[in-house]
Amino acid sequence: MSTLRTRTIKQMVENNQRVRFRFYRDGQLWYSTECDFEFPVPVSEAGTATFFAEDKAILYMRYIRKHMEFLKKSMEQKGSLEFMVQQNDPSNPAV
Repeated sequence: MSTLRTRTIKQMVENNQRVRFRFYRDGQLWYSTECDFEFPVPVSEAGTATFFAEDKAILYMRYIRKHMEFLKKSMEQKGSLEFMVQQNDPSNPAV
């Protein structure tokens, strides 16, 4: 499962680092970086491209960035939802 780490996209792709194919599911090719950050590549966007089992990470920078943004938004929404649940919980003494 993907997790946000303190590494930047630049750190994940610099110095000729690689990505490796992990699995296919629901129309997405899942790859991981050398630091084990997993991200999807939608098959619908593949066109006539060739996707290798291992490739240069910099070629996948677009997909890494999109997934990092998705995870960040998901975490922010989760935090907002948890706050709303706490505010509406009658057993919460802080309310």
